Amino acid sequence: MAIQQEETVGEAVAAEVDKDHTETVIVGSGFGALATAKKLAKAGRPFVLISETTEHLFQPLLYQVATGVLSAGEIAPSVRAILKDYPKADVRLGRVVGVDAEAKELVYEAAGQRHTIGYDTLVAATGARQSYFGRDEFAKVTYALKTVNDAKRLRDQIVRCFEEAHTTSDAERAKNLLSFIVIGAGATGVELAGQIKELAGRYFEQSIRGITAGDVTVTLVEGAGVAMPAYGGKLSEYTKTSLEKAGVEVVLNTLVTDIDAHGATLKAHGETEGIRRTAETVIWSAGVQANDFAAVLAEQTGCDTDRAGRLLVNPDLTVGGRADIFAVGDMTSLNNLPGQSPVAMQGGRHVARTILGKTKRGTPFKFRDKGSMAIINRFRAVTKVKSIELTGFIAWVLWLAVHMVYLVGFRNRYVAVMSWMGSFLGHRRPHFHYAQEPQHIAEPTASDDEAVEEIAPEVITSVVPAERKEPVTVS
Repeated sequence: MAIQQEETVGEAVAAEVDKDHTETVIVGSGFGALATAKKLAKAGRPFVLISETTEHLFQPLLYQVATGVLSAGEIAPSVRAILKDYPKADVRLGRVVGVDAEAKELVYEAAGQRHTIGYDTLVAATGARQSYFGRDEFAKVTYALKTVNDAKRLRDQIVRCFEEAHTTSDAERAKNLLSFIVIGAGATGVELAGQIKELAGRYFEQSIRGITAGDVTVTLVEGAGVAMPAYGGKLSEYTKTSLEKAGVEVVLNTLVTDIDAHGATLKAHGETEGIRRTAETVIWSAGVQANDFAAVLAEQTGCDTDRAGRLLVNPDLTVGGRADIFAVGDMTSLNNLPGQSPVAMQGGRHVARTILGKTKRGTPFKFRDKGSMAIINRFRAVTKVKSIELTGFIAWVLWLAVHMVYLVGFRNRYVAVMSWMGSFLGHRRPHFHYAQEPQHIAEPTASDDEAVEEIAPEVITSVVPAERKEPVTVS
């Protein structure tokens, strides 16, 4: 009996030893997650980073992937490669599906199986996704710009539109193909609108006969009264003027009431009826909301959320009533801080210092605003550092320098500089790959013709009631 009892105790101890456990689990691979990971790694502390993608996405440059300036690899290096020199850093590809805050366990899916890992501290940094303000059907007919796949999809669409416009004999079809609507005049919307118009004149006009920059229409729509509302004043006015000089139509104080695959309906403030704008490409950059993991944490910790689903974290970046769970970046809301990469990075470093004991538990996070900047088009940008405001070429050079510094990896910086030189100083778009293949049109068969004849009368006589659409405020 004694021997059997000893065996049972031994098995329990072995099971406890074999249980997957680490000091810190980091969920995500963006700016906040990587800032936390690098700080812990350099201190020699063990952690497991779990993310649905093992790439570190430099999201502010996604629009340059979409417009062929940079390749995806230049702005999305491998997290495993970044942390390869730290033996206690473990990067896992997986999707987190649950958390047990009391048991300090996290459940994630990887390689078709579910796994459980215990932790002492949990750091959530899963970022945000596109928000359509309750009109989720817009996602099916618009192009977003939050992931590498989004950027590649938009790039393929831009190429397709120019290629089809080049070969079609239908003038109206060509006009629609070369019309682009960008909804939301924040930094991403402004940068995209400026780059698409520049792309038309400095690349496609040079490479496709019969298409000029004047044939391309780019419309930027904003619900507020100024472009880039976060800046305001002189910088917003300079942005609007620069875009208009480049040929971009800037439409302010305007709501979006409907979008389909071939255009959008816009309604100006105070107007009773909207105006239909046709375009084969409608790009949505009007808002963000927290990823689903924020809701999981909110339920587990009792943390409140805002209208966008972001966690209303405590001043020290802890979540709800838990001192062992932190959240940083775009999935959080604190003191009206902007959803920008510097906030996420500084938050990640603050959390790491707290975990390492270098910052006292409960110390409020203080964001040091080092300024913000956005590029408009070639040689034009805006920069704001406290009371200092810069525009034009000087701001553009500063933008290049800052983004080069923040790109991870020497090779990434070098290749990016070469790509920028080719695109901004020359007429090349080094990473515009024409991967599209001609579509083969099958000959109609007799049975197909009969089917069309049978169905046609029913389609003609049927009546589809119009669905009432609610306007969406773009800001």
